[in-house]
Amino acid sequence: MDIADAVRGEADQGTHRLLICGGDGTLSAAVGAAAGTALEIAVFPGGTLNHFARDFGIPLDDPAVALDIAATGTSRPVDLGSVNGHIILNTSSVGVYPEFVRRREDHEQRLNYPLATVAAAADVWRDPHALAVDLQTADGAHYHFETPLLFVGVHERMLERGGLGMRRANGARALHILVVREHDRSQIRALAAKAVARGVDRLASEHEIESYLTSRATVVMPNASCEIAIDGELVQVTSPLQYRFLAGAVKVVCR
Repeated sequence: MDIADAVRGEADQGTHRLLICGGDGTLSAAVGAAAGTALEIAVFPGGTLNHFARDFGIPLDDPAVALDIAATGTSRPVDLGSVNGHIILNTSSVGVYPEFVRRREDHEQRLNYPLATVAAAADVWRDPHALAVDLQTADGAHYHFETPLLFVGVHERMLERGGLGMRRANGARALHILVVREHDRSQIRALAAKAVARGVDRLASEHEIESYLTSRATVVMPNASCEIAIDGELVQVTSPLQYRFLAGAVKVVCR
């Protein structure tokens, strides 16, 4: 039995609150199974990055406090995203990031996580690729891009260097879509260097990165079968990708 089946079983039995220990990938599966039920999900950070726990005030370095929140905290509705039936806790992406994750997993067969991360980043830097994608947002607007990366975040994301990719405090409750416009290999490398030096917010303001806030989006990929990343995990899906914002879809225990 996998974690999603176990969570659905607890929800069916009428369990009031369930503690999940794991990282974003584990939490994504658990939260997806709990979505739309009365089950409250409490979080005990146990992964590598723990973006979701960090965003919702669960301490990463104080297990006693994390357990106290799980036992005594108050649940509240939390927004999610979805793509082709898969729940998105934090982020999803197509392009170089899924390629980076795949290469990192390959390197982890002989390297530890930090070294595998560096090796995978070097692989992608040496040989970046662009995809031809079509994007339609909730207002009916259509766009075509040759892009190395299309990113989808649940809630508005920060673009400044100090908090790149993190949820913006009091930001818009929507899907935040970022699309890198450059597609030539040398331009992609130059854009990455500028992002490090100047911040993604400057690139967005100069239209080198397009930014959209929307409740839903359709992404048409060049191939019918494609690999995307959801909360740091690789998932095989079929184009078109139907992204949706799910308001208040699950109950999560917070401070």
